[in-house]
Amino acid sequence: MRIAVAGATGNIGARTAAALEQAGHEVVRISRSLGVDLITGDGLGAALTGVDAVVDATSYEAADRDDAVAYFGTATRNLLAAGEGAGVRHHVLLSIVGVDRVEGNAHYAGKREQERLVTEGPVPWTIVPVTQFHDFAATLTSWTEQDGVATIAPLLVQPIAPADAAGILAEIATGTPQGRYRDVAGPEPQDLVDMARRTNEARGHAVKLVPTWQSLLGSEMAGDVLLPGEGARIAPTTFDEWLAKPQ
Repeated sequence: MRIAVAGATGNIGARTAAALEQAGHEVVRISRSLGVDLITGDGLGAALTGVDAVVDATSYEAADRDDAVAYFGTATRNLLAAGEGAGVRHHVLLSIVGVDRVEGNAHYAGKREQERLVTEGPVPWTIVPVTQFHDFAATLTSWTEQDGVATIAPLLVQPIAPADAAGILAEIATGTPQGRYRDVAGPEPQDLVDMARRTNEARGHAVKLVPTWQSLLGSEMAGDVLLPGEGARIAPTTFDEWLAKPQ
């Protein structure tokens, strides 16, 4: 198959593209750095010519809700319109477990707009809700760190290895559209603060962690809000196994 991956230079997009190629598929990598702009639409029609399926693994970090909704909305509209014009038969969207349970987060608002547009759009679709990735905790602390101190919310998550998530996206992209896919998660719940501590220690990075709800993620995400629902698909790689591998 000929499959396009939007966000192909990102954490999950790059791994998804690699997994598809390893399985023998032709991959069209879509990103601004590669000459295709999802916001302006430049190069998008040509990129999707002859494409059977599209995987949208784009990401955008914005503190402002309207900014996030505008970005994800524009990119998704352009991708769907170009996909319809090119005769794409399957649009696969990477989303987040619990996206409808968190109102105050700008990123989640943007992802909800993505989901709305895909479900109402012209291309047959599969939405894949995935939990946080194993590297999520350390990424958060890198954003908040100042003078050797980083704040982080004391959340309960059930993280998944990025490579596992990418492999599942690649698998789904080669199949038929399924609508909303079941939740996808790693094998065991973890405390986000402990994940950050252990990841930074494994990387040799000294940082003092301050657990607080006055950080990037709020208390509306507490409890089981971010955990997968019943019948979830559980990926195999544990956090300990991921941490032991060279990153």
